[in-house]
Amino acid sequence: MSNLSKKSFAEPDELKTPPKTNAAVVKLGNITASKLTLEPGWKWSECVQPAVGGHSCQAGHVGVIIQGKLKCVHDDGSEIEVSAGDAYYFAPGHDGWVVGDETVIAYEIMDSGKDFGPWKTAG
Repeated sequence: MSNLSKKSFAEPDELKTPPKTNAAVVKLGNITASKLTLEPGWKWSECVQPAVGGHSCQAGHVGVIIQGKLKCVHDDGSEIEVSAGDAYYFAPGHDGWVVGDETVIAYEIMDSGKDFGPWKTAG
């Protein structure tokens, strides 16, 4: 990979579309960036868990909310809401859902050694 590169989310390397989800993924060397569009009513345990299994999402997430609001509840009982303008980290072992009637748009960046959280096969 060159010292400078770019890719468009309009032409992603991968597009993942479980119910109420659009995840455009681009790979930049050893970094993976995802643009998430989550429709009102989206919930990990209802929209993604049926495809990947497990009790809860077993991947960590680092991202920024551009539009809308998400709630995340960790297996340990802790809870957080993030909304437009917030950066976030969700540790493995959580469920999350869209709050309200506004579509969530978020961007997540991670080392490409990890698959995008919801698509990582539960162990």
